[in-house]
This record gives sequence, structure tokens and C-alpha cells, in this order.
Amino acid sequence: MKTVTKKELVNRIAEVANVTKVVSKNVIQSFLDAIIRELAEGNRLEFREFGVFETRERAPRRAQNPRTLQRVDVPAKRIVKFKVGRMMRALVSGEDVGPPEPEEEDEKPLPSEKPAKPAKDKPEKPKANRRRRKPNSGGN
Repeated sequence: MKTVTKKELVNRIAEVANVTKVVSKNVIQSFLDAIIRELAEGNRLEFREFGVFETRERAPRRAQNPRTLQRVDVPAKRIVKFKVGRMMRALVSGEDVGPPEPEEEDEKPLPSEKPAKPAKDKPEKPKANRRRRKPNSGGN
């Protein structure tokens, strides 16, 4: 087992997506920043077949310092919890994975994803080849 760094992921994704490494790095960093922001706001992030990120409140507790054996009060805090999705769990455990479930369309498409308007049946008129007139300078 080896550790895969963000740089290696950037290189792989740039190659697969046929984009530059700079674009790939910016997209990955923006994605990670968005996840952090959403979790900091207390939102739950669900990625079908991959998993779910959410924050949980950890109750205050008493712990023991292993060096000094002194009892210490640990305050309550928010932690990030990740629940593994079905497909990831199956792939990691080596199980056979069926086709992925279709994703629900719960968001509006981006403006760039809107379907193109159908072409009009009317033939287009050729545009006149007009030159702009220079304003009369008065002395000519």
C-alpha cells in the first residue's frame, strides 16, 4: 500500500480529463475548499456511491495523559464523520459491483448546461455589407 499525494492525483486527473495540471490542481483545491466550508457551516455532504461527510458533536469527557497519568477534562467539540458509500465499500473489499444507481436530478442545471434553442425554420437573410462612415471633420 502506498500514499497517494494531491500532486499525484492532480497529474492523473489532468491526464484523464485532458486538461492542464494547473486547471486540474485548481479544480481539486476548489473542491476541497468547498467541502471544508460546507462542513464548517454544519452542512452534510452526500456523494452517491462514495460516501457522506457530516459533523457530529462530541460530548465532554475525562481522559488520562499517558505520560503523566494525570486526569484531564476534554471539552465538547465538533468532529467530522465520514460514512463510506456502497460502491466504495464494495470496491475496497474486492466485491463485484453492479452498475451504479442513477443520480437524482435535484439541482437546476448550470447556465452552460441548458439545452440549445431549436433552430428556426425561416431561412436567414444575408446581412448587408455596410461600412461605417467616418464623421465629417468639416474641413474636407
